[in-house]
Amino acid sequence: MDGVHDLGGMAGFGAVDHDTDESPFAEDWERRVFRLQIGSEPLRANLPAFRHSIERMDPGHYLTSPYFEHWLTGAATRAVEAGMTTREDLEQRAGGSFPLSQPDRGILPDDLISRTQPRYTVGDDVRVRNWHPAGHTRAPRYVQGRRGTVARVHGVADVDDIKAHGGGSVTDPFYSVRFTSRELWGEGGGDREVVHVDLFERYLQDADGL
Repeated sequence: MDGVHDLGGMAGFGAVDHDTDESPFAEDWERRVFRLQIGSEPLRANLPAFRHSIERMDPGHYLTSPYFEHWLTGAATRAVEAGMTTREDLEQRAGGSFPLSQPDRGILPDDLISRTQPRYTVGDDVRVRNWHPAGHTRAPRYVQGRRGTVARVHGVADVDDIKAHGGGSVTDPFYSVRFTSRELWGEGGGDREVVHVDLFERYLQDADGL
């Protein structure tokens, strides 16, 4: 889905802050959030749904909160939606407001057919479909409508867009597509820089748009 979480290539946010402390957790509560997510079978069983719960955060909250607060908000939202707890219980335990993500407005696509035979091979030129679904997608906004070259055929994988919204296992060929930075960002790109993005076949079309 389009949102503030998809920041690739966007200008106006200033320099990227770099923390010289390379430890995975800055504070102990972050470690506990990590344990909560990976230790709970109902919460970790559907990674695309977890990602989408973070995408649904209020934009202001997303941009002003640290990484593991995104995890906490997503995990808490999914727990409430699954009936494992309530907002009232969370606020009682927190001693105040406990922000949750917005409701899931994603819908399943019409195409729920699994595919296993790749249409494209290494070296084929492709173009990413320019589409903006209301729900989860693994096609970053900055590659949509852009032309690239298939660099690797990974095989097949469950389509995140479908699994995130309760559609179960629907497979699609999965590719690594190479883009020049000039193609993605025009004059902001470099002459010898490339970006590889993993994309499902249903995101792609022939480079001439057929």
